[in-house]
Amino acid sequence: MSSARLLRPRALQALTTTTTTTTAGRNIGSMAATNAGIQKAMGDISSVFPSLSGVKIPPLPTRFAAIKSQLIGHNKTALEHSWRRLLPALSSRIDEIHHTGPSIIPSIPFTALSQPLSPSTLAAIKKAGAVHIRQVLPPSLALSLKSATQSYIDANSPRVRAFPKDSPAVYELYWSPPQVAARSHPNLLSTQRWLQNLWHSSSPSTKISTTHTLTYADRLRIRLPGDAGFALGPHVDGGSLERWEDPTYSRVYSKVWRGAWEEYDPFDAAHRVDARMDLYNGAGACAMFRMFQGWLSLSSTGPGEGTLKLFPALKEATAYWLMRPFMNADGRVEEPAQARFEGAAMGACQELSEELHPHLRLAEGMVSIPRVEPGDYVAWHCDTIHSVDREHKGVSDASVFYIPTTPLTKSNAEYLKRQKEAALTGGVPPDFPGAGQPGVGEAGFEGCVQWEKEAASGREMGMGTKGWEVMEGMAEGEKEAVREANQAMGW
Repeated sequence: MSSARLLRPRALQALTTTTTTTTAGRNIGSMAATNAGIQKAMGDISSVFPSLSGVKIPPLPTRFAAIKSQLIGHNKTALEHSWRRLLPALSSRIDEIHHTGPSIIPSIPFTALSQPLSPSTLAAIKKAGAVHIRQVLPPSLALSLKSATQSYIDANSPRVRAFPKDSPAVYELYWSPPQVAARSHPNLLSTQRWLQNLWHSSSPSTKISTTHTLTYADRLRIRLPGDAGFALGPHVDGGSLERWEDPTYSRVYSKVWRGAWEEYDPFDAAHRVDARMDLYNGAGACAMFRMFQGWLSLSSTGPGEGTLKLFPALKEATAYWLMRPFMNADGRVEEPAQARFEGAAMGACQELSEELHPHLRLAEGMVSIPRVEPGDYVAWHCDTIHSVDREHKGVSDASVFYIPTTPLTKSNAEYLKRQKEAALTGGVPPDFPGAGQPGVGEAGFEGCVQWEKEAASGREMGMGTKGWEVMEGMAEGEKEAVREANQAMGW
């Protein structure tokens, strides 16, 4: 996963092909047909959170009891011993979090990324599963992007979908020019590459490239003072039941199932590459492997002002909520296994609560991130528990562009191809509510991004505007990932 020099240049190729153009009186041909069969139900950000939407979770089919039994296998005693070792370690970390406060989240300047960080700083980032990177974009640029975004919203109201409806905070917008500009900014792309290289693979044959980073089009948030509607509670993205149910996804956590949670490495990408994170076509479930969730701040926002909260105990917390469905109140593996996975539901994310996950002590373990300024970037590991302030008690908006970190893999490139097709038609990206449905999205919006101009700019966009290069020093698995991704995109 090297960042060594390029072996051979490749000329920029346009985002659109010679047979595919935008919707303004031109033929979109086979691309529209490709997306036509892939649809997501209508909704908004609440669709993937039963706690927000108010949807009652039905009992799981009995086959989930068998899944639990298969995962435990002959490791019942080892799992019980592991649980007993985990609880005091988790409790100790929660005490540390509660005592330290927001400063437990490592905060570094963007300029520090050009030099090796100290081992202690890297260890703190991995332990917390999160990092705050200051001034990735100049503050003036971030503020101008926010202003342009608000103009875009105003110009296209009331067609813009948002949640909550009566007091919008999270907007179902993906292709505004400011969002596209932020995602393709060189500083943001280099930050994403740096984050990707915090990961590794225990197998050199793993087909993944952290040298190349892809764009994942996501929403934006402009949360106004006093808002209590966007009260997103503790949760983990990247599916829920899939972590236990999908055979490849469950292999990511094999050391946890074997009763050796201490040996689990959250930054090993070996099995995540082929994991299926969306088995139920959830309205807001994610099919793309995102190493880090992240957002770019567009405002000055401190703790309690409608901002992000994290549970900065990545390994301990993950091991806990993964093992929790197997354990009874006495700290023993339940027998017989029940078709119950606390906080998990089909087509939804993994949610956490005081009632279902008492040892997490969420009131003490969830901590606000440090104050962010316009242009700061916050990233958290894809398994990190996170939430938002239940009420925005500040005096100004808390605004962000959601921009995660996604490496190059075959499956990510396959998603990127469908995302690019959606972009060309102003449609909703494949993972989001309303994807693939006719008449839904930003087609015809005033001020919508002009892809021909974007492609002609020549800047890197992470949108598959050109093929990716095999580079000197890459492991064979990374080389193969580049080849397969190029093939998936048709390069």
